[in-house]
Amino acid sequence: MSTYGEVNGTVAAGWEPVREEFAAFIAGEAHSPEAQLAVVHQGRRVVDLWAGEDTDGDTLSGVYSITKGAAHLVVALLAQDGVLDLDRPVVEYWPEFTGEGKERLTVRQLTAHGSGLIGTDEGFSVEELADDALVAARLAGQKPYWTPGTAYGYHGFVIGALTGEVVRRVTGKSLQEVYEERIRAPYGLDLYLGLPAGLKDRWKPVLAGVPTPEGEALQAAAPAPPKLLAVAFNLHRTPPMDIVGYGNHPAVIAQGPASAGGVGSARGVAGLYAAALDGLLKPETAAEVARLHTPGADQVTGDADHFGLGFETQPAAGPQAFGHSGASGGQSFADPATGVAYAYTRRRFTFPVKNNAPENERFTAAALRVAREAAATQA
Repeated sequence: MSTYGEVNGTVAAGWEPVREEFAAFIAGEAHSPEAQLAVVHQGRRVVDLWAGEDTDGDTLSGVYSITKGAAHLVVALLAQDGVLDLDRPVVEYWPEFTGEGKERLTVRQLTAHGSGLIGTDEGFSVEELADDALVAARLAGQKPYWTPGTAYGYHGFVIGALTGEVVRRVTGKSLQEVYEERIRAPYGLDLYLGLPAGLKDRWKPVLAGVPTPEGEALQAAAPAPPKLLAVAFNLHRTPPMDIVGYGNHPAVIAQGPASAGGVGSARGVAGLYAAALDGLLKPETAAEVARLHTPGADQVTGDADHFGLGFETQPAAGPQAFGHSGASGGQSFADPATGVAYAYTRRRFTFPVKNNAPENERFTAAALRVAREAAATQA
């Protein structure tokens, strides 16, 4: 087990710049992020690093919205197989999904966060959010927060339940079951949508961020969340949802809700994207999931040009890349242009909370630079 301040693990020859960036970041932190960093390049793991007082390379923990990458890889596979037609209305698969314009929404628009069903007026308990079937049934009867298909916005805790219900209607299995059969088990991934009881000894809780004077000042100066953001993040309940508690809740860990309930390691997440690059997705499917589906502003977060087909766009990596960040600061993506599959997980939240923690910019840039230099040398 590592002690804080030490960087453990290995990098392949030529990938030392990634370790240098990771070590420099760890050395500059006042509190351990309890972090893992893994990179697979052209099918070979070239970076396998970790640091923290209670984290090693095998540690499993909640990865939050990085889970959406696993969920929407299932959707992409079913579309690639011809089992699911992205341009058919959702209601043709899910007859109860109707009213208030929902009947005109296509599966493609749903997957790209276009339904307007970002939550419910009354919100959900954490136990309810752990149950994708329950969430889907509740949302089918909810009035959308905008006319479906006319705008988009981050469905942070519910998108996997919505797309998962479509998966269940076309396959007769839950999204979690399809993921296990088609992706996780065949590739031996340490990324679970429902943590097996036998692996509980490798699980470690996510940790709250440690306040700093600068962070507290930023948080105090931040305006109250707008209505749609509050609904999407279940903050309009009394009391508001505890996001750290969500990631550590036994029901979330056991059931693996497909929006944000995955449990895994950086090795497992990088392996997911390496599999996507190594033949799981055909090149044309990878191009389609990476293609911008949502030009303009996200109605929930305000981000611009936010989503491909269920995956977040990756401007730091390039137009062909697709992936997803996580609430504690993690990031993950596949980049077909360089053959890089990248995963960074941290058990300790940033403070204030920020998806895609700032250090990812340094780590990503170093990894892509090494990969591009290697390609230039081989050319």
